[in-house]
Amino acid sequence: MDHARTILRQRLRRRHRVRRHIRGTAERPRLSIFRTHKHIYAQVIDDSTGRTLASASSMDKEIRGSVGFGGNKQAAEAIGRAVAERAKAAGVQHVCFDRGEFRYHGRVAALADAARAAGLEF
Repeated sequence: MDHARTILRQRLRRRHRVRRHIRGTAERPRLSIFRTHKHIYAQVIDDSTGRTLASASSMDKEIRGSVGFGGNKQAAEAIGRAVAERAKAAGVQHVCFDRGEFRYHGRVAALADAARAAGLEF
């Protein structure tokens, strides 16, 4: 049990360390990523008003049907494309990328690359 608390404490410290430098505004909202073993989630957030402008996850019905399992790089790419399309529909072109406590590697990097390819700039 003590090991699990240590891991959680380390993850929270990393998350706060990253968030200390990243702040979403109305002109440049924050693209926040969260991943679990089975799913991946992305939100475009305006921190000045506290509103989510666009979101996508591997649990969305239209994405879940085409992807199947949500815990791989193909699912992350689909989420990146979907969140970029939804953000552009909401009028967002530029975002700042918030990787949270996760390394910029694997699924997180695949999601970011797919969002860039779909037209988001960061």
